[in-house]
Amino acid sequence: MWGTGASSTQCEGAAPESDYIDREREGVVPVSGNGIDFSTRYAEDFAIYASLGLNHHRLSIEWARIEPEKGKRDPAALEHYRNVLQAAHDTGVTPWITLHHFTLPRWFADEGGFISDENRTNYWTRHVDFMAEAFGDLAGGWKPVNETNYYGMIAGGVLGGGKVDSAGQNIVDRQIQLATCEAAATLRQTGKPVASIYGLSGLVAMDDKPETIALKEKFFRDHWEGVHLFRDGMFVDKTGETVERPDLQGCFDIIGFSYYGSFGFKDGGLLFRYPEDRPQSPLGYAIWADGLDIVLNRLHEQVPGVPLMISEYGIGTDDDEVRAAYIARGLEIANAAIARGIDLRAFFHWTGVDNYEWTHGYDVKFGVIDANRNIKPSAYVLQAEALA
Repeated sequence: MWGTGASSTQCEGAAPESDYIDREREGVVPVSGNGIDFSTRYAEDFAIYASLGLNHHRLSIEWARIEPEKGKRDPAALEHYRNVLQAAHDTGVTPWITLHHFTLPRWFADEGGFISDENRTNYWTRHVDFMAEAFGDLAGGWKPVNETNYYGMIAGGVLGGGKVDSAGQNIVDRQIQLATCEAAATLRQTGKPVASIYGLSGLVAMDDKPETIALKEKFFRDHWEGVHLFRDGMFVDKTGETVERPDLQGCFDIIGFSYYGSFGFKDGGLLFRYPEDRPQSPLGYAIWADGLDIVLNRLHEQVPGVPLMISEYGIGTDDDEVRAAYIARGLEIANAAIARGIDLRAFFHWTGVDNYEWTHGYDVKFGVIDANRNIKPSAYVLQAEALA
């Protein structure tokens, strides 16, 4: 499966009744406006993707547009998203639906968001049930929650309004792990494949000191909770508490992940950028495609026999030659993984069309197509592989 990924806020702009638009009004993040006009140009975008052989696309259906007020759903939003999904099918693009990509309805956030167990087991569960019924016929697949393991940090940061302290972030982290897998179990009942999206990084011990190895393994444990919940029906949260949910074991059909960068560990401490000598991306991590290989190998070791999906792979840069080389190296790594027996099913590039990059606004370009829908040379690197 060859595809692209995007989110509603980043390509349609923030929903009027979302918690994120409040960050914009507070002046702490750039204004997203209408995004890149995906809400009116979606058919055009799907046609471009199909021409490049990128015949899968992951999009998010914004909860704050579907249910702007608690218990009141917007028929116009439902019709709009059904039209979007149908247009994807009409152009030969299989749509994968995400239910939560960082942003929430304001009413849900005001009631505590995912820090509240009641919100997860009541309103979130109700929303998942509704989405399965409303869009199950048009979903090509589901990716319930974007980068589940990052959301606790997001909730306590700028995107979440900074309303959650460190203890609260741990609660949110535990709740969102459960919310993701519970949603996966429900969405599988539609008969469509369900994949995770975990944000995974390559982790490298730069010395053999016991404290360095121990920190690296703790980092793995803390950021692979969802993988462990899927594999074992249990996980150890960041406070050291064991959470047991045997009913959620095997809840995904595919384990998917995003890859952007790697971390190094030395002298018992964490080095944010690894390798240190690599150029730095605008988002602060080292530009190093080879960390993708570390993630694929670790997943193959941790969940042997489970199909894998690269749900996001890309680089924010104005230099499209750098992007093309980065894509080419990622494809080499993916093909080599398959050749040695790793069951890798998909490569989704982040993103198709340059879009809104949260606190960076429109200044960081991740697309293989620009906002005016001009195809960049890097797109043809993907096309050559997709159509081979």
